[in-house]
Amino acid sequence: MPGGRLTQQERQQIALGLADGLAYAEIARRLDRPTSTITREVMRNGGPTAYRADLAHRATERRAHRRRQAAPRGPQALPPAHGRDAEAVREYEETLTTVFIQQGTPKMMARVMACLCVSDSGSLTASELVRHLQVSPASVSKAVAFLDEQGLVRRERDASRRERYVIDDDVWYQSMVASARGTLLVAETARQGVGVLGSGTPAAERLENIARFLDFISESIVRAADQAREVLHTAPAAPPEGDATSGSDRPPRTGRP
Repeated sequence: MPGGRLTQQERQQIALGLADGLAYAEIARRLDRPTSTITREVMRNGGPTAYRADLAHRATERRAHRRRQAAPRGPQALPPAHGRDAEAVREYEETLTTVFIQQGTPKMMARVMACLCVSDSGSLTASELVRHLQVSPASVSKAVAFLDEQGLVRRERDASRRERYVIDDDVWYQSMVASARGTLLVAETARQGVGVLGSGTPAAERLENIARFLDFISESIVRAADQAREVLHTAPAAPPEGDATSGSDRPPRTGRP
């Protein structure tokens, strides 16, 4: 299986495959590449409907150029933590950023979120974010303010009185609960329309069905989040030797479904 970066010709084949409606796995097979490589390439370059080979190739060249400029030199260069492949970590961070963007997070905010997620400490200062992301302090400040308002990061002071931005495990629980509240608000608003449009009318029946559906979804999200919350604070157990599919990291059942 070939390694290294995708060539421009390979990107053209990816674009043709997408245009033909091929699955990522089939495109990967034809190029003799891992499916994850194709998925990552498409997702960080516009997605399956907007992918263009020429734009993707130029974007990759620009990213590589920025990395060469930003790379520390001489004795300041440090080996990646835990022996990680630095290039693989960068590519994964870009993939995670793209997924956040596709879920509706603005680009700069998504970059900060991804950066915090892949850091072992889960917390970084403004200057650390500026250096890592190669952006202005104002961009970081605006992104953090947005994430703070959404409850996705919190601020704290370290021993040196520097402000640090933290993404802790519980943020995902809070995010799910906030999503459920938003869903419940839509349900309540839909139910208000029943009285306005007249009970028994087609429009009122539609709104009532929407409200009942969203009520159920909201309650299910909160119930599932409460049941699984402890997983966010529990270190995954190592699977038994020879068993890579252990379910030990799944949330415990706390009752009948």
